[in-house]
Amino acid sequence: MWRRVRQYAVPPSMIETAAVRRSVGDWAGACAAARIDVDLDLRAVRDRHGTEVVNLLRTDLRRLAPDLLRWHMPRIAPDGLLRPGVTVSLSRYPGMQLVVRTPPAWADAGQRMSLALWEVGAPSNHPHPSRRFRLDLHRHLWDSTRYGELARRCGVGRAAWAVEAELLLGHRSGFFTVRLNARSHAVLELVAPDNSHAPTIRSSARPEVAQLPMLPDAAVRVLPDLELLQAGLITSERLHPLVAAALPMTDSVAATTASGSDPHRVECRGEIHRIVLRDGVLAAVDHDAVELRREELLVALGGPALPCLQAIDAVHRDPEDLPAVRERIDHGDFAGALDVIERLLGPGAILRDGPLREELESAAARRVDHGLFRADLRFAGRAFNSRYASGSFDRRTRATLRPKRISRVRRRTDLS
Repeated sequence: MWRRVRQYAVPPSMIETAAVRRSVGDWAGACAAARIDVDLDLRAVRDRHGTEVVNLLRTDLRRLAPDLLRWHMPRIAPDGLLRPGVTVSLSRYPGMQLVVRTPPAWADAGQRMSLALWEVGAPSNHPHPSRRFRLDLHRHLWDSTRYGELARRCGVGRAAWAVEAELLLGHRSGFFTVRLNARSHAVLELVAPDNSHAPTIRSSARPEVAQLPMLPDAAVRVLPDLELLQAGLITSERLHPLVAAALPMTDSVAATTASGSDPHRVECRGEIHRIVLRDGVLAAVDHDAVELRREELLVALGGPALPCLQAIDAVHRDPEDLPAVRERIDHGDFAGALDVIERLLGPGAILRDGPLREELESAAARRVDHGLFRADLRFAGRAFNSRYASGSFDRRTRATLRPKRISRVRRRTDLS
């Protein structure tokens, strides 16, 4: 799962664009490149909380590497998508926190996130900041000035949990809990965190787990990138540049697989024919136009198609690269998915009925759901979907919607 996440979730184009925007001080542009919506207004923060707070917030925003944040966000099995419906604290200020939010599962199109301020006591439609997933104690997972702490705190030469517990408890003795798995927690006690004694932890039988501070997952888990490197499943070139710079490199080399088949060469009538891109579409270049027209008419009358035409139809409907297209769409990389499709079929291709077209149509529909969520119209969107599914629209409404659902032409801007 993590190998797929590292391949598709944060594409190199996103990292490069976000880094360029961040280098010129455009933190909002960097967030846009990393598909993070900004739901905060610095002027409003200054008017409500004062200049000192807004200066602290602006400093954090300029240090934020949104692509690095996406790289380290919590994810769920089996596809490695962002954990839905979670609020993760990034930094704390008097009375409020800078947080990043993920939408609920029904509105996760594009794997977008949002950056906002969570104020203590203020009403909100979003969940409160999570105890388990919090990055305010692990700024090296999103702060471009502190990524060098990664190796020390995430698996390489890692200190005991006692050091992390000191940060959690504010350098005081006390009890805390660690999530061991989905069904069990351990209650521990931090002892003597002062200048005269090394901090230690010991087990405790205290039962009130819910009331105790929880050691965040980022302090408990081993960094997935480190495990991938040690297992030889990834190379340093595939890592985020800041992660690669922080981790010591190993001699492991990721295995590569080469395909022995050539999808653009087909055995047709005892010969090897070529399928190439011509004028923006796939074409059987070893057959002349008259022959192809005759064969298409034969197929329309129910006859068998030429192997070349069968191969072109198969690439349109269910190409070998469909899993790569699907992974990119699931992780929100629509531009990358369309690049793969254009490389396969050409920019002028008209998609035919089949899994490929269904995948693109489904992605477009999910983006509508995300728009409803962003506009706080999720209940209206659910009512619309249930009403449409039940067939309660009149005939005129269905006739209006049907052409949009079965349109054969998918322009690049539809999913950009």
